Amino acid sequence: MKVLVAMSGGVDSSVAAGLLVEQGHEVVGATLKLWGGVADSGCCSVGDVDDARRVAQTLGVDHHVFNYSAEFERHVVAPFVEGHRVGTSPNPCIECNRHIKFDLLFDRARRLGFDAVATGHHAQVLERDGDHFLVRGADDAKDQSYVLGYLREDQLATLLLPIGALHKSEVRAEAERLGLRTWDKLDSQDVCFIEASRGRASFLRQRIALTPAKVVDRASGEVVATSEAAQLMTVGQRRGVPPAADGERRYVASVDVAAQRVEIGRLEDVMITAITIDGPSMTFAHEPLPAGTRVLAQWSAHGRATAATLRHDGVWSLALDGPVRPVAAGQTVVLYRASEPSIVEGAGIVAS
Repeated sequence: MKVLVAMSGGVDSSVAAGLLVEQGHEVVGATLKLWGGVADSGCCSVGDVDDARRVAQTLGVDHHVFNYSAEFERHVVAPFVEGHRVGTSPNPCIECNRHIKFDLLFDRARRLGFDAVATGHHAQVLERDGDHFLVRGADDAKDQSYVLGYLREDQLATLLLPIGALHKSEVRAEAERLGLRTWDKLDSQDVCFIEASRGRASFLRQRIALTPAKVVDRASGEVVATSEAAQLMTVGQRRGVPPAADGERRYVASVDVAAQRVEIGRLEDVMITAITIDGPSMTFAHEPLPAGTRVLAQWSAHGRATAATLRHDGVWSLALDGPVRPVAAGQTVVLYRASEPSIVEGAGIVAS
């Protein structure tokens, strides 16, 4: 089988390519050049491109660099900035996977005559009765099914995830066995277009005007502080939030940039029992789930999935089984099957 492997320059995608070569597939590596700005770090830096190229040389396979920097700006960076401008918290890594790696790259692979696309994500594809399902990776600590929650049947049918059944320690052992230079390379933790040393605030200030805001206690209505930038306050945030008079922690309950108002409160004052999902963002791997379906909902990469009931009364929503900390608008919610908690059913974005 002719397979295009997305090679980020990290150990996971390096091993994915190596295992496919050992299995006898015709492998070609492709590294995506996405960001050439000041940061030039994260998963698409110059150094990562070089690592991917040299791994491909070690494996004896061709390697190409596809430049999607304009598309990355349009589909990932610009929505990230616009979301913050209006007070939401978009997830750029998920949008990169959704629009670049699993739309543009898949389309290019088809046009170039490849039978499948492979990546180094810690997730698995399950085939059952002709249908394909995204499944959690074997390593719970590294599972990446959350960031791939938008994948559809047509994409899953031609997707290979060679390391999904391995734990991270096994991946590194395989890389060392294969003689790959990336075997001990650290995982990237940063958003690739933001300089780690300067952070999100510095990046946003270069692109938008940040808005000062009053910080108001939700229960009493008292103004307890001010913020230089409402856009840097995230719903659910605890760090940096002034505690109550008795020292009890408070959390961000809501951010209203237009009104220049951020509400905070004690945990019991900010908990929620329902989440509304932006309608156009709702995607299912197969057919839409009917209202009333029991699901497990997860809204952070390594967060705990919460039992919920899917509702559709003109808008999609989730009725949660119990109260949880508030979830920021713009965040992605991934739905897992209640009866088989490792299987992904779909995903959507939390509405404003």
